[in-house]
Amino acid sequence: MIKLIERLDRGVARVEFTLLIALIAALTLILSAQVILRYLFNSPLFWAEEVAVQILISATFIGVSYLTFADSLVRVDFLIDQLPPALQNTLVFLLRLIGLGVLAIFCYYATDWILRPEIKADISPTTGLPRWYNYSVLVGAFYCMTWHMLVKLALFRPYQHQDATGATNVGGEA
Repeated sequence: MIKLIERLDRGVARVEFTLLIALIAALTLILSAQVILRYLFNSPLFWAEEVAVQILISATFIGVSYLTFADSLVRVDFLIDQLPPALQNTLVFLLRLIGLGVLAIFCYYATDWILRPEIKADISPTTGLPRWYNYSVLVGAFYCMTWHMLVKLALFRPYQHQDATGATNVGGEA
């Protein structure tokens, strides 16, 4: 069962990573085309800025979810490193539990928000597409973050401190 959960978690992370690559490639192509068309042909794409912003926001949320999987979110851990290893593990577990609770609340309210009729009726003025398509990516990213955090809690491993060189120390010991 543990192997299945780990495999599912890695599968979700692979999909996120692939989406990140595709989104960044699309963003690069759209913005490059916009620059070329605007400055060389004096004919800009009227929708490029809005789509670029939506892609950037989507990539950001998906990226945070992927960083949750990789346990690479930015954190200030100098206080945790001063504690004994057993207390470090307890504190990290509690912080992840609080994080899971916050993410679950975000999922609830984000789902409630995206299902509202006024949100479903919101249409982009430049592309003419419903905006809830873009918003659903954000809601999906919240659910993926929640999944990754749940897996981190279910398969809890001892706290590992990474120093500036990227070397890992179990229990924060030098």
